Amino acid sequence: MSILHTELIKILNGKQLTPHFQPIVSLAQKKIIGYEALIRGPSDSSLHSPFNLFDTAERFDLSTKLEYICREVTIKRYASLNIKEKLFINVSPSVLLQPDFKKGETLKLLDQFGIDPRYVVIELTEHQPTDDFQLMREAVSHYRKMGFEIAIDDLGAGYSGLRLWSELQPEYVKIDMHFIQGIHNDPVKLNFVRSIQNIASSLNCNVIAEGIETEEEFKAVEQMGITHAQGYYFARPTAVPLEKVDKSLFIISAQPNQFNAIKAAHLAKYVMPVSSETAISDVMSLFHHDSDLTILPLVDGNAATGLIFRDHFLSKLFSSRYGIELYGKKPIKSFIDKTPLSFDQDTPIELVSKQLTSIMRNDQAFIITHNGEYAGIGTILKLLEEITRQQIHNAKHANPLTLLPGSVPVNDQIDQLLAAKVPFSFGYFDLDNFKPFNDVYGYSAGDDIIKAVANTLTQHIPAESGLVGHVGGDDFIVIFTGDDWGKCCKNILNDFQGTVPSYYKDEDVKTGGIFTENRAGEKCFFPLISLSIGLVDSVATSQCQSHVDIADLASEAKKQAKKIEGNSLFINQRKVEKGRKNLQFSAYGTVTKLHVVN
Repeated sequence: MSILHTELIKILNGKQLTPHFQPIVSLAQKKIIGYEALIRGPSDSSLHSPFNLFDTAERFDLSTKLEYICREVTIKRYASLNIKEKLFINVSPSVLLQPDFKKGETLKLLDQFGIDPRYVVIELTEHQPTDDFQLMREAVSHYRKMGFEIAIDDLGAGYSGLRLWSELQPEYVKIDMHFIQGIHNDPVKLNFVRSIQNIASSLNCNVIAEGIETEEEFKAVEQMGITHAQGYYFARPTAVPLEKVDKSLFIISAQPNQFNAIKAAHLAKYVMPVSSETAISDVMSLFHHDSDLTILPLVDGNAATGLIFRDHFLSKLFSSRYGIELYGKKPIKSFIDKTPLSFDQDTPIELVSKQLTSIMRNDQAFIITHNGEYAGIGTILKLLEEITRQQIHNAKHANPLTLLPGSVPVNDQIDQLLAAKVPFSFGYFDLDNFKPFNDVYGYSAGDDIIKAVANTLTQHIPAESGLVGHVGGDDFIVIFTGDDWGKCCKNILNDFQGTVPSYYKDEDVKTGGIFTENRAGEKCFFPLISLSIGLVDSVATSQCQSHVDIADLASEAKKQAKKIEGNSLFINQRKVEKGRKNLQFSAYGTVTKLHVVN
């Protein structure tokens, strides 16, 4: 008998296992809704880690015994802690089909320690192939009848995750942490998770994103409309579980280019809530005495737990001949079909709309919160009205050729960023030799060049990195809210330099330009169109008071850039001295070379 086998037998016989609990968080309710139980061996043992423990048990054919003891010590500890939230316990599909499980041993344990099985979620952890799906369906149906809920763990990492999902239709599905870690920088992971969320929404299944460790990962998951999350970002597994998650973790700061957007608070209508324990007959009375009451929020401990819609409520209540008699004394929470969607009041309505669209639910309304607490109700109708109004407003100030924002929204955003003390850089983009090109090739070709500039800018500057504006003629501006403005500018200049020749005739490209009259009527040679960028860095913009100051700096920088032959970048670094407003320029460069002048 090996040392490991002896050690394992000793642990099992002495039940020397310690459960740790990691919170599972509802992103809609902004609170902990359950805990996953994770087992640890003795701290001084080589089998302390769960991987070594379960791997060793599998090697010696003791997995079933280990899992049973895990359930026993976990349920006992859960009961002693008097936890009110759900308990997620890991079970292998093969163990789920064992006779001792079928006999209701787990149910006996719950009964022994006074735990309602409705608060327990059997989390199927698939590390081995599962072939007998019919038997699995029968087993799951058996446990559901006893009150248990079902979850599938590590979707995407097992042998038959999607098949298992479709066969069992669990209440929860947990996405493997591989697809969550770094999701904000990985389009493949983003699309995979978005697809899972869409499927889950159509099946009325709750998705739990596992392994969230950073704020960026949390933001990406939250913006897709995923309803539940778990990971070190919120809390690590501990023997004594965390009771509350820091509410500041749920607050997503508006992206810099959303500072001038309408917030969700503008949609909020405060409706007096009731507790989820309110009797159905009392809710019926509220609707009866107030004909204008169409949506009733349920709030417990300042957190919204549900929305009751008048039409749906009455339809469901009176679909039975003895509706009131049967349901009247029951709590209204029994009428909640799904957790309501929730948004912080500072969330821009464009982000609200994006999330509502991504999760593919037909909710008529949603909860609006302040610091995680109920603040009011927003409706889809009100959201559509505000988005339409904002789009009309933006359209009034958009450039008709490129449809990019004009000077009014650009200036508004600059002032908003300055007021909020958000660092940003500012670029002024202008075409060289554009008028001669326009005279020779015509205004239609000139429009094509302008649209080419717009396309180049928007391709290299995503919404999260800045705002691209077209303030008239061949003048463009960019508010850079990211730190990679230098790389962006160089890539833009390189791409534009490669694009320009396609707008000229071959003979003009070979010549390197065109001959036409200048403003004085003299025949002159004009090189191919190039792009000049005058840039004001974040240090300089931070010293400005308004968009007017920044426009002055950028205009002067652009003039310096246009003095440089070809595609060029000139950086303005302002130095303010007391008693005088002089402008000093400390850097200039071209697309291929950047010279710094001290």
